[in-house]
Amino acid sequence: MRRLTINELTAMLGGLLLGAGVFAHWYEVVSPLAVLAGHRGLGVYSGWEAHSILRWVLLVVAVAPFVLGYIIARDHELTWARGELTAVLAIAVLGLVLYVGVIDRPGEPSGQIELAWGWYVALAGGVLMLAGAALRTGETERRRKPPGTL
Repeated sequence: MRRLTINELTAMLGGLLLGAGVFAHWYEVVSPLAVLAGHRGLGVYSGWEAHSILRWVLLVVAVAPFVLGYIIARDHELTWARGELTAVLAIAVLGLVLYVGVIDRPGEPSGQIELAWGWYVALAGGVLMLAGAALRTGETERRRKPPGTL
């Protein structure tokens, strides 16, 4: 455990926030005529209730920083820079969360669906995951290969 730095702990905190954010309130319906997750009327809905597939993707990606921490704590050898895969997954999560929150909110009419605090928690989790993993990737020295080799 002594091998873990603040970067891995930051990424792990981000994964924890992302995982918890899935179950928090993401959307608030402000019109009694709006429909979200099969329900009509006013109410608040979590990311778990509103997204049948995305919820599983977010939960799987939330585990990635903990896998990174395990790899670093056990000092496993990798063929890629440590933290690189976690950073790529965090970028994908940020894109997905921003898409379902800013570009294409679920429900009809989407103008009557507002973002609640849980969406911001999940977004902050993705940002922390990316920051921690990217900083960890920068610590890893890449081996240089001679020209013309794969």
